Amino acid sequence: MSNGHDTFSSSLEPVISLTNLHRIYHLAGEDIHAVNDVTLDVWPHQMTAIVGRSGSGKTTLLNLIAGLDTPTRGEVRILGRDLGQMDESERLHLRLTKLGFIFQSFGLMPLLSARENVGVPLRMRAVDPDEREAYVQEALEWVGLADRAHHRPYELSGGEQQRVAIARALAEGPELVLADEPTGQLDTRTGRRILDLLRRLVEERGVTLLVVTHDPQVLAEADIVHEMRDGMLVESRAKEGVVLPGV
Repeated sequence: MSNGHDTFSSSLEPVISLTNLHRIYHLAGEDIHAVNDVTLDVWPHQMTAIVGRSGSGKTTLLNLIAGLDTPTRGEVRILGRDLGQMDESERLHLRLTKLGFIFQSFGLMPLLSARENVGVPLRMRAVDPDEREAYVQEALEWVGLADRAHHRPYELSGGEQQRVAIARALAEGPELVLADEPTGQLDTRTGRRILDLLRRLVEERGVTLLVVTHDPQVLAEADIVHEMRDGMLVESRAKEGVVLPGV
């Protein structure tokens, strides 16, 4: 399995490919360029971070990549498929089978146990119950929460809730995980533990991880960092030892 620090092979194809991407909102008679002509490739088995001030367009960009929003113009390709050529049912199938999501607010259902929360996407995919439970158990063990499987979110700490969210993303067996400020509500020490889990997703599971973040710890750990400002991609930098294709 590749790890997050391998040099790229020229034969690799990007997991995410954005071409001349724009998202324009019309507010009070004015055009707001939330995403302004972004062209970007995200490569396999890497931890890639997008950083920028509030309002820079990074969360809008993440929503476009997830197929939760539609670009004004430009192209989004995920795992070789053009989202613009897919209908909503196809995009939903892609999200359920290939993508995992981790949110700043954890996104857990409060009346469900940790085990039940992790199993929600698998239920949506109609995975066989025995197979589903095996996936859930493995995912909870991997994040170190097997002994908390029957606890509801309000019985868990913030760090434990985020670990449940990671287990939920992992249980889907995704090729790509999108994370929006995954350490944003956590103290520094807990955030470090979550970051270690995210790094393991890349290195041990071969997942491609795209993180929107303000956290300096995440930026220091990421293989590649892209900075956004006023909807535009203004700078990209790679960690020492990581070689970008074509560079």
